[in-house]
Amino acid sequence: MAAPLDLQAKYMDVTDIVSILLSEGVDYLLSGEEKVPLSSCVGKTVCLFFSANWCRPCKTFTPQLIQLYEALRVRGKELEIIFISFDKDDNKFQEYFKSMPWLAVPFDINLHKRLSDKYGVDRIPSLVPLISDAIAIEEDLIGLIEEYGVEAFPFTRGRREELRAIDKEKREGGKLEELLAHEGRKFVVSRDGKQIPVSLLLGKTIGLYFGAHWSPPCRAFTSKLVEAYKDLMDANDQCFEIILVSTDRDLREFELNIYSMPWLAIPYQDKTRQDLCRIFNINAIPALVLIGPDGKALNTNGRAVLSLYGAKAFPFTETRIKELELALRKEGEGLPPVVKDIKHDHVLKLDMAKAYVCDYCKQPGRFWAFSCGVCDYDLHPTCVETTSKNSILGGDLDIETL
Repeated sequence: MAAPLDLQAKYMDVTDIVSILLSEGVDYLLSGEEKVPLSSCVGKTVCLFFSANWCRPCKTFTPQLIQLYEALRVRGKELEIIFISFDKDDNKFQEYFKSMPWLAVPFDINLHKRLSDKYGVDRIPSLVPLISDAIAIEEDLIGLIEEYGVEAFPFTRGRREELRAIDKEKREGGKLEELLAHEGRKFVVSRDGKQIPVSLLLGKTIGLYFGAHWSPPCRAFTSKLVEAYKDLMDANDQCFEIILVSTDRDLREFELNIYSMPWLAIPYQDKTRQDLCRIFNINAIPALVLIGPDGKALNTNGRAVLSLYGAKAFPFTETRIKELELALRKEGEGLPPVVKDIKHDHVLKLDMAKAYVCDYCKQPGRFWAFSCGVCDYDLHPTCVETTSKNSILGGDLDIETL
């Protein structure tokens, strides 16, 4: 799709920036300590990089941009970047520019202000490609580069749509090997370092577990997941496997993490970890994405399913979840709405609880509880003692038997 006229005017081509600089009396760019003619950029894809030494997000993004720039150079792509500084003095500009392998506009606060106004730059870092179909600043080109790296080139709307289509195909296409592996790696790893071919996982239900060792919520959920996983393995159900997609901060944390788990993992050094976070829009951890035997996503909120039902939710289909919900509802209908337990002073009300500890038997409980509205007191339905001859456990279904 063609860019709107106002964007076409803003992102013409390299001759646009050359004309502006010449009109300001600037006829060269800086390359390290050398001066190069403006014509050195003609015929290349040119991006203007608005950044500053004092800006923390800028200094975080700059190494990623350097990596992309050098990778594209290796591939023979004609990309040039021109740094336009938001620094407050020439010394800071020079200090920052020394880390960059590309070109720069000579330091001039007033000129830099006019360029930022010309290209609509209202925040830094900003990367502005000088092409008609460019992704605009407000469309977050930097975010796209952070997600896709070198594959984001040539930074056009068309390329962005291609990348999103590829992600959608991996997410919905039902091809597990394309989702979890690539040409350079056809395996996942166990905690003892063994390489397990992804092809051996075909036809299984897969849980993609996004988590990190440094996260207390992840460690808490891991224990629940281990319990469900072992329950399924003890039942000789070899149709389920979990794969850790680590969001640990370094290799040591990853190794500590996977050592505590009985399942498999994407290798820490592999970029597929970041790709899977993007493909499934993982914005918080822990997260569990459930993939069916056909290779398609069953549920992107598997954490809630496993936390509530554990191994009983297998094979995690919509039909199975509805069966469990129906059984749970019937079990609740067979219980009285309130009871008076002889061990407690207050009336207890029937309540739905994802997890609790019974104050009588001290054992964990889930689903139904009799809870006190005055104090922090919970009882299993089976631990309630009343003076009534009527059983509180009416009903003919019990979710624990499903």
